[in-house]
Amino acid sequence: MSPRAGNTGPHTLAFVESPVQLLNVLEWAHARRHDALGGLTLVVLSPIDPMTRGQLRRMAELAREDGHEVRWEEARGGPAAPFQTIGGLAGLLRRAERVVLGDPFSRYVQLLLTITKARDLVVVDDGTATMEFVAQLARGERLVRWHRKGGRPGPRDLVFAPVSSAARKRLTPSERRRVEIFSSMPMEKTPDGVTVTANTFAWTRDRFGPPRITKGADMVGTSLVETGVVDGDRYLEAVSSLAKAHGATRYFAHRRESAEKLHRLAVETGLEVVRPDLPLELIARRGPIGRTILSFPSTVVHTLPLALTGTEVRVAVCDIDPAWLTENASPRAQGFLSGVTGTARDVHRLSAVSAV
Repeated sequence: MSPRAGNTGPHTLAFVESPVQLLNVLEWAHARRHDALGGLTLVVLSPIDPMTRGQLRRMAELAREDGHEVRWEEARGGPAAPFQTIGGLAGLLRRAERVVLGDPFSRYVQLLLTITKARDLVVVDDGTATMEFVAQLARGERLVRWHRKGGRPGPRDLVFAPVSSAARKRLTPSERRRVEIFSSMPMEKTPDGVTVTANTFAWTRDRFGPPRITKGADMVGTSLVETGVVDGDRYLEAVSSLAKAHGATRYFAHRRESAEKLHRLAVETGLEVVRPDLPLELIARRGPIGRTILSFPSTVVHTLPLALTGTEVRVAVCDIDPAWLTENASPRAQGFLSGVTGTARDVHRLSAVSAV
């Protein structure tokens, strides 16, 4: 277990909006445990989705057990909530000497970045989106999520453009500001002046496991249908084929997958749908877990091999067939997804499965 937080050194303020972001803040704090971190206050900008909120509650408990302060903000609890949240955090932001954030694409986070005077900024992983953030920062581009890239900016994008531009400048190292990226993701090109620290999931391995390993296979769900990248029917056909080919019995749902899709998946494939109460890295490490974990291109093909280091679990990733993409998918989608798979270490690569 990580040592409890100290009280010396610069105060650190961390903003998280998802369970994975909170996990990676804990990993960062664990990696810096021998430094004078000072107090760490974790601010949860709570989403509305019940499954995400549940996982965040569980992760917040783990953070408190490690001695960190957790501040829960109902950041989306009505039209006035954003103004109340930002107003209530302004004083903390101005006093913080270090700010840790999990999603530089978040408009909430970008607004908060315009307030802070912190000299140290740390970006922890928000999944594969970190790869795109680093690439965009290195190229000096505006910050746009990969699955939206290539589309025409909407009215809200245009209105928010000055804030986004200011946030990108804050995330660019200068004489007055140090920027660190704490990541388990591969980086094609590191922005000039940015410090990159490897996230090895040491906290996860220290805190949980080793897991009991079963003989069968488990499958990891993805939200590619919900984000409009992959066609729903094609996705269900691929899941069915993959499950039959490898004898999978359980399907660990992504927190953003819709209830309707999951119900249909359970009926049509016979898989047991599991809604995890913690990020999958912790679920897998806690066990029991299948000897083979099947996944489509996603964050877990990079993180699970690290979390399960020293076990006999094999992670296998199935490529996305271009025919599965929707007509509205970003032109960047296929290349990005191929890159997620191609850069993954210690995984077994599967070719795209045929439709049932």
